[in-house]
Amino acid sequence: MEVPLNYKGGLLHFEGEMAHKQNYLERMERNKQRKLESGLISERFPEVSDIVVHMTYYQKAVNPVLMSRTINFWPTHHAYFNMDCMKKDCVDGGFDLTSVIINMIKHQKKSAKGKLNCHGSVIPPASEHASIDYEITIKYNKK
Repeated sequence: MEVPLNYKGGLLHFEGEMAHKQNYLERMERNKQRKLESGLISERFPEVSDIVVHMTYYQKAVNPVLMSRTINFWPTHHAYFNMDCMKKDCVDGGFDLTSVIINMIKHQKKSAKGKLNCHGSVIPPASEHASIDYEITIKYNKK
């Protein structure tokens, strides 16, 4: 018995979705492991009382502002500062603020602003498909 062509296409599409879901689950597991390995803020940076990261996400599109968000990190949170790219079709992208935050703490800076580009890949390929403007505020424990 021959399977109709459109059915085969649907099956191939389904298999593609299954592979995509598997890749997604693997990425989530890697991120979970990295988060656990990063340690707690209270352990790595005992002098810090809280960190506030405000980000505005941009995309290459007619309406470039994708979203704005504020994330609060407390001493009981993991010292994991890698934010996912908000473009749903972006693979292996994101915005790693770890070096910025570590440098701020090392020099006891209270605030910093900057911009990062996502270096993940999208289909169709597009350089600088997404970026963020960030503002970070760190409060330190009183001595």
